[in-house]
Amino acid sequence: MKNEKNYSVENIDTYREKLEKIFREIREWKIISRIWEKDFTVWKPQPAEIANRLGWLDSPQEMQEKLPQISDFVEEVRREGFTHVLLLGMGGSSLAPEMFRLTFGVKPGFLDLSVLDSTDPGAVSEYARRLDSAKTLYIVSTKSGGTVETLSFMKYFYNRALKDLGREKAGRHFVAVTDPGSGLEALAKELRFRQIFLNNPDIGGRYSALSFFGLVPAALIGVDLNLLLERAQRAAEFARLPQVKLLGKNPAACLGALMGELAKRGQDKLTFVLSPSIAAFGYWVEQLIAESTGKEGRGILPVDGEPLVDPQFYRADRQFVYLRLAGEGKQDPQTEALKSAGYPVHRIDLKNVYDLGGEFFRWEFATAIAGWRLGINPFDQPNVESAKIAARKMMEAYQKEGKLPELSPTLQTDGITVYADDTAGSLEEILQQFFARAKPGDEQGRGRSYIALQAYIKPALETEVLLQELREKLLRKYRVATTVGYGPRFLHSTGQLHKGDAGNGLFVQIVSQPAEDVAIPDAPGEEKSSIGFGVLKLAQSLGDRDALLKAGRPVLRFQVKEDVNTAIAKITAAL
Repeated sequence: MKNEKNYSVENIDTYREKLEKIFREIREWKIISRIWEKDFTVWKPQPAEIANRLGWLDSPQEMQEKLPQISDFVEEVRREGFTHVLLLGMGGSSLAPEMFRLTFGVKPGFLDLSVLDSTDPGAVSEYARRLDSAKTLYIVSTKSGGTVETLSFMKYFYNRALKDLGREKAGRHFVAVTDPGSGLEALAKELRFRQIFLNNPDIGGRYSALSFFGLVPAALIGVDLNLLLERAQRAAEFARLPQVKLLGKNPAACLGALMGELAKRGQDKLTFVLSPSIAAFGYWVEQLIAESTGKEGRGILPVDGEPLVDPQFYRADRQFVYLRLAGEGKQDPQTEALKSAGYPVHRIDLKNVYDLGGEFFRWEFATAIAGWRLGINPFDQPNVESAKIAARKMMEAYQKEGKLPELSPTLQTDGITVYADDTAGSLEEILQQFFARAKPGDEQGRGRSYIALQAYIKPALETEVLLQELREKLLRKYRVATTVGYGPRFLHSTGQLHKGDAGNGLFVQIVSQPAEDVAIPDAPGEEKSSIGFGVLKLAQSLGDRDALLKAGRPVLRFQVKEDVNTAIAKITAAL
């Protein structure tokens, strides 16, 4: 079944009658026109964190007017000889830029973009060693202007630039992207940043890919913003069409209604299959869906990057999305096998990478519709603050006592310290007892568990391979959906869903203890430091553990002092 555009879906006949009823409700209640009129009552009776979060609807058109400003800025830094740009940000400020770099590459003559969204001291010091301050532009990107990780990065790299370049030149290497009136705007003026891009404050972080937050970094690597926004505007025009029906001319509304309804019926593990060239799109869409829908005891779990296996290893809680780039059909046989096995499979065909401009808007609109269907506000994040509060308490304790709160270990073996509710004499027993908590769910998939691997370690290719091997073994052995997130990055992404959904997650923390820490300056331009990145990372992991346990979620923690890759391999072998 196909509409005239590029979206189709298979294996939904069982739900056809119910879906037709939902589409009638969308038409009769004028849901589409009310969204475009920015009517907050589509989702909740009160306007809080809705009425001031709908600016993304205007981004494709609004940002066309901002392109000369972005273009002039890019040409200026190119003329001055900048060769690299390091984006300092978290969550909605970092995921779209990283996707642009990994998908589009760097156009000759433009700046090579790196993204720092890890507080692991090894990750911070690696960028400091690799990048030449004299040729590097630093983008400090945070909507609130107060994100602790982002400001910590900024203070560290500002001090390095100050040392290498002097006070007169240092500020010219920094750019701010933030909301009007934020603390970062004031600080950027004080430190004489080269430029401050003030974003539309009515755009939430995870909906900001088509605003300054995504487009300024994209322009620096040479992405054609006119073409990208043209595709986004086309998707927005289709999303305005009020006559919504199954696979009709408003594919964004159709997709949102389908994924919301299927989730309500138990198929709440939205599993992405992405053509290799656009695989990084999953980083961005994962946050959008998880943080938007995971609340009030409900949620859609986006499953990104999970190894594709035979259909026998999946259960009734799955629906699949296949984003297929023209010319890349390697995953066609596996998705056909999923269709044959009866799983709902959404398919979206892209002609080239610039079609992702339309996908940004399609998925934003679809997520808003899914939120309506689930009866939640898709624009707030009520549970994110719990982990932040707990982490702040940990850091306050460190600053008073010189150490973080200590946990009582369950087991110490082969360089791994284990913290668990159960007592056991071996790593194998600990794992067996913990994963015995996995719930099978009912016949429709409702209530089925998932496993979230939370890696508070330095991101690295070899480590990623080992995490994927662990993930696949868990998938095959327990036949549950699996996710992987680097901490603290995932706290700004899937962290909301982990604490706000129905409570079916099993959480495995893998935390490395760095041999050497990297100091965070208390203020830009000052040498004094009260805390290091390593302590910050450990505090965030402990804070998240505390928040998860208080929310009734089971947590298994592995703390590693030496070789984290060897530790991951040992955990995999012990399963």
